[in-house]
Amino acid sequence: MTTQYAYLRGEFVPLESAHINVRTHAFLYGTAVFEGIKAYWLSDSKQMGIFRLTEHYHRLLQSCKILHLQPPMDMAAMGEITKELLRLNQCQGSTYIRPIVYKADLRIGPILKVPNTHDDFCLFTLPMDGYLDTQSGIKVGVSSWRRLDDNAIPARAKVNGAYVNTALAKTDGHACGFDDVVVLTNEGHVAEGSAMNLFIVRQGQLITSAITENILEGITRNTIVELAEKELNLQVVARPIDRTELYIADEAFFVGTATEVAPIISFDHRPVGNGQVGEISKTLRDLYTKAVHGLLPQYEHWITRV
Repeated sequence: MTTQYAYLRGEFVPLESAHINVRTHAFLYGTAVFEGIKAYWLSDSKQMGIFRLTEHYHRLLQSCKILHLQPPMDMAAMGEITKELLRLNQCQGSTYIRPIVYKADLRIGPILKVPNTHDDFCLFTLPMDGYLDTQSGIKVGVSSWRRLDDNAIPARAKVNGAYVNTALAKTDGHACGFDDVVVLTNEGHVAEGSAMNLFIVRQGQLITSAITENILEGITRNTIVELAEKELNLQVVARPIDRTELYIADEAFFVGTATEVAPIISFDHRPVGNGQVGEISKTLRDLYTKAVHGLLPQYEHWITRV
């Protein structure tokens, strides 16, 4: 196997040497933001294609702004480093890309905005296919853990420390025999999955939680909305969703960069529709798969070829 590299402290280093100090502020307090980006092997051109690279780095910079982080470079420079890392690691299959902007100071004290402090950028890749069953469908429960509120730790920013909320919900869900979970807001509305956005189908409408329901403003979510509206002529509605709407939905599915499109066949042991993967879910899953592999020419602008 060829040597794998990461980008850390301004240079490409062998992955096994990509270490941080135990006193790093981001390690002590979770003061970092990240993105999950995915690249795919494009069989038509025998090269890698990064899906919606610009949109991911735009969101990373928004997360930095929310958390008072100062990235050491601009979006274009991050994109060039990402492409070079894919080349160095000789990626030729589905690859997960994790850029992180983190508070790199070696100090005690959780305050974020302190004069003469240092924030840095790092990046690594790893091979990754989808981690949920996107073919047969998954069984989902509603978690007793509530989603973090925008006025506590905003879900709009991908804050490293906030994913303890995800870990608690998903761990308990697995212990109860579910593949994943839905989390609710403090008001009791459906927010999203443990770390992915949610869509349901009711009476021919595609429905998703509004961005004011403590969700991540998902790039895959936006992709699915565009595919549904343009390719399927579906009406997409963003609004509050009640828990019991999950139980009477005709179809449902999670979406996310790592998740891709994962149909849901049951909520809290109640079958969704007839308990099988629905036709709209199948069609959107297949359209998304074609889009990320560069097989839909009308969406070529979503692909950065490397």
